[in-house]
Amino acid sequence: MRFLIGHLLALAAVGSAAAQSVTLSGRMGERALLVINGTPRTVTVGTTQQGVKLVSVGAQDAVVEIDGKRVTLALGAPVNLGGAGGEASGTRIVMSAGPGGHFVSGGQINGKQVQFLVDTGATSIALGKAEADRIGLDYKSGERGYANTANGQVLVYRTLLNTVRLGDVTVHNVEAVVGPEGMPYVLLGNSFLTRFQMKRENDILTLERR
Repeated sequence: MRFLIGHLLALAAVGSAAAQSVTLSGRMGERALLVINGTPRTVTVGTTQQGVKLVSVGAQDAVVEIDGKRVTLALGAPVNLGGAGGEASGTRIVMSAGPGGHFVSGGQINGKQVQFLVDTGATSIALGKAEADRIGLDYKSGERGYANTANGQVLVYRTLLNTVRLGDVTVHNVEAVVGPEGMPYVLLGNSFLTRFQMKRENDILTLERR
């Protein structure tokens, strides 16, 4: 029997072996599902894959070690290890479908952690007011408009996100819409997705930077 906690987010990095991009994307018993520079690896505590050693694994996090440095990985949040900090410069994102066939991953908007849900039917990135306030988004200075919902027309704000990051990929100046309704995820719509060539094979979705 196999079970995963969380959703698989695979990311690819362009860089040397000393600069690793690592994501904890799930757990299978006492093993962790790590995505290291775009390659999913099932790692047992105490073993090393691609220079990344798994020290311990919990329900929602794991501790890894690379080049003698220990880092705690939160579920779904990518971390760059062993290299200089700064903006992500990768070109490829790989995701695996989670429960219900949805593609969900941790990421960042303007440097703040969020949870994305891929939505090819959404014109732009969409998030609720509460989430926009939480990450400090200055959306009220954006253009006001109206959107049709199941509850009728609602006031929305159109704004521009400075940066959107998934894994080791950063995209600048991405259009977004902020609405009043609460949303469990930030919808990753076409204002982000059209920057990529999309390819789906079974439960794997690959986004390749254009």
